[in-house]
Amino acid sequence: MNAENNGAITLLIVDDHPVVRDGLRGMLEPADGFTVLGEASGGTEAVEMTLRVDPDVVLMDLRMPAGSGVEAIAELTRRGARARVLVLTTYDTDSDTLPAIEAGATGYLLKDALRDELVAAIRAAAGRTVLSPAVASRLVTAVRGPTAPPVGDTISARELQVLEHVARGASNREIARALFISEATVKTHLIHIYGKLDVRDRAAAVAAAYRRGILG
Repeated sequence: MNAENNGAITLLIVDDHPVVRDGLRGMLEPADGFTVLGEASGGTEAVEMTLRVDPDVVLMDLRMPAGSGVEAIAELTRRGARARVLVLTTYDTDSDTLPAIEAGATGYLLKDALRDELVAAIRAAAGRTVLSPAVASRLVTAVRGPTAPPVGDTISARELQVLEHVARGASNREIARALFISEATVKTHLIHIYGKLDVRDRAAAVAAAYRRGILG
């Protein structure tokens, strides 16, 4: 977290509708432990602001006239931004969900999520994959199919166990407890998994694992 904000989770809100931005700010600013650093109305502006103000979490809409959310996520990933991107949108179609996750989004929630669900998702975004049940179901459906590449032998049995827990949304601590290993070992397994699947975070690892048939 950004130490300059006394441990509060710092946020950037990205949406092309001012009323949505105002609503999210009004919902989150009074909540304990959050600081809204700014707002952006499109993907291009979101990239510039994220790199400038360095928030912990970016709440990103997808379909915006001034640069799409997926393009912004991909650019932030390319430029190595520290911020985690939590997609917050009204769309849960396959054509929206999978590109956002593959571009580097940490999580994906729909705008009809309850306030408590949104707050919990933001708090969790720094440490785990955050997918609403509806989106998770669509993601699994989208990445399974006859065109999936054959399964290789590069993922070890232990790494597969870690992946299975990650797919269920478990934190590193929860995985460590379930597998009777240390959190440091979990992190090491994740680093190896990311390298083998050519991804950079938990959400993309789950998507790639389903697509390749490693998870089923």
